[in-house]
Amino acid sequence: MAPATDCPAIPINGPQGLPPRIFRAGEHPITLKLIDHDALYVLRKLNASGFSGYLVGGGVRDLYLGKTPKDFDISTDARPGQIRKLFPNSTVIGRRFRLVQVFFPHGKIIEISTLRSLSEHDLEGPEAILAPNNTFGTVAEDAQRRDLTINGLFFDIRDLTIIDYVDGVQDLDNAVIRMIGDPERRIHRDPVRMIRAIRHAARNNFRIEEQTWKAICDNHQMLQHCPPSRLRDELLKDLYSGHAAAWLQSAIDSGIFLALFPLYQKTFSRPPESKLHPRAHLLNLLRILDRINRDNGVTRSGLLPDYFLLTLLLIPWVESRYHIFSQQFNGSSLFQVAKRIRDDIDREIGIQLNLRRSLRQEATSMLTNLSLLIQHRKNESWPKWLKNKNYFSRTSLLYSCYMEATFDIPSLDDHSDLLPQVSEEPPQSPLDRDKYRRGRPAFAPKAKGGVFGFKK
Repeated sequence: MAPATDCPAIPINGPQGLPPRIFRAGEHPITLKLIDHDALYVLRKLNASGFSGYLVGGGVRDLYLGKTPKDFDISTDARPGQIRKLFPNSTVIGRRFRLVQVFFPHGKIIEISTLRSLSEHDLEGPEAILAPNNTFGTVAEDAQRRDLTINGLFFDIRDLTIIDYVDGVQDLDNAVIRMIGDPERRIHRDPVRMIRAIRHAARNNFRIEEQTWKAICDNHQMLQHCPPSRLRDELLKDLYSGHAAAWLQSAIDSGIFLALFPLYQKTFSRPPESKLHPRAHLLNLLRILDRINRDNGVTRSGLLPDYFLLTLLLIPWVESRYHIFSQQFNGSSLFQVAKRIRDDIDREIGIQLNLRRSLRQEATSMLTNLSLLIQHRKNESWPKWLKNKNYFSRTSLLYSCYMEATFDIPSLDDHSDLLPQVSEEPPQSPLDRDKYRRGRPAFAPKAKGGVFGFKK
């Protein structure tokens, strides 16, 4: 995505102590009717108890843009212990950032954070990546420590005002993605901010401000310092978002994609052996994935399993390196190729993205099974022995995506009958999980069996 070189210069950091811009009711589109009723309950209870409470971050951003927020996060000047006393149905999580999760019926969770200070970004502060930050602060300090200007807004339900210390409203109006503070320094403290900047640009069709874009391009290799599981989770968020194709273009242009998938380095630089370049092929595949996700309402815990998304991402690389979709392979040859594919996945991305062994094996199997469906397709059908294989139905959707992305053969408009089903119950809160344990304490002197099961 091209950087926003024509947008007006905005003082990102501004002198400390300057008052915020206040946008009052009528000057913005946010009303109480748009806010989740459980989030309103939390905010009102904080205010009634003498604390300040603000709707923050993505919730304010999405409401301003006319979208329905996925989460309603809250910040307050109350400390975690004080929040716990106010909300018995809650628990404290996190080490670097201590958050309080308040649990509601049907698996709903409202997260409350205590306002934090600028200690992470002081010039004399620690230089470590992801330095601990539980130093409590003010609204102004908390706004400065957030990642993007569009995520640095606070909404106060008491007077229906947006509090803006970072010119986030102006960037929302101008459709600009901009990091708060010095982008180089912010990226060095948490390289995942690069992924978030590209994500929000892709999802909202925003432009990335020039200084932020340059810092991302210059520092994409910093991602190797991040925890692998965190990179994996961030990647899956983008693949499930319904905007994966837009994300891919910026991720490739900035170097982020090759930092996550180094096995594509030679694939993208190698002259294409067909009219369809691997980059264009991958872009076609993710456009189809976006359509499936949007049409069927697929989310991170929805119908598409993680291994399917990984398999889709690897198709152009596998074809460029092993040609298993364009050439004929017998059973033993295909088995040997599958072993080499699995070895490459293990070495190149398995550890770097902390992929489960079962996920790596499932992706390898689907790639080789896809080659079988391609090779044995005759007269618009497959032989009976192939249809009877247990992997046939699971690979049918992958085949449909491949044919449309590769040969522009329209696939089924409705993919719902081909979607691999993944049943997942709503997450239980620790309070729900502990009900059974609380009913049967380990120390029960009046129990029939005595104490710890020993008779008296």
